[in-house]
Amino acid sequence: MTTTTMAFQAVTRNLPKSLERAAAMPQTANESEYYLKNIGNIKSIDDFMANDRIYRYAMRAFGLEEMSYAKGLIRKVLSEGIDGSNTFANKLSDPRYKELATTFNFARYGSATTSFDRTQKPIAERYVRQVFEEQQGSQNENVRLALYFERKASGLTNAFQVLADPALLKVVQTALGIPAATSMMPIDKQAEMLSKRLDFESLKDAEGVKKFLLRFTSLADIGASQAAASSALTILVGPPAAAGMSTDVLFSIQNLRLGGL
Repeated sequence: MTTTTMAFQAVTRNLPKSLERAAAMPQTANESEYYLKNIGNIKSIDDFMANDRIYRYAMRAFGLEEMSYAKGLIRKVLSEGIDGSNTFANKLSDPRYKELATTFNFARYGSATTSFDRTQKPIAERYVRQVFEEQQGSQNENVRLALYFERKASGLTNAFQVLADPALLKVVQTALGIPAATSMMPIDKQAEMLSKRLDFESLKDAEGVKKFLLRFTSLADIGASQAAASSALTILVGPPAAAGMSTDVLFSIQNLRLGGL
């Protein structure tokens, strides 16, 4: 059985080659070619929203594909831009919206927006990386989480950035052995706890990120094994309706059911 650690190390051993293969897949290549050929013709928010192929490509590149239907929300994000703390993008906790509004800053640059390099090849690269991570996630969701964290790690400077991103938080909680139930705590208490336990400086270094993700993948596998064992036990002996019974007692009952002594 291939563990999360083994799978993650395999895909990152030569990441540029892995991304090249993802980019060369026919559907991905066709969508990227169309985007790069036509993005320069987009001169306004109306143009951006009207060209569904361009719009969905950009949304997927920013990991917002599931919000493609919410055109009213996205129009508000783009219309208000990022200049001023009260703009919609700046008030949303999810940083992906601000990234989108920063890249496609029609509010500030108008028709010149798509002439900037950041709206062209870098978006295609983001799209390919997103597709690649999704492909890995279809085989092992924890590998996708690790790849996502690796991509975001160098830009993390405080606990609130982690808390605002469910995927990053899942990785950090797993790696540091923090129960998911702590998400019910007040946000400032969660931030205080993460700040004490997570060394943000180490995440600016590739080796530091590698060590952190080795811990994550290892613990993710242990957690999966424990969950599988618990599930198997439940199937064998039924749910723990007899509250207070020890595992030893449950195993004894199971032995009786199986004809054991």
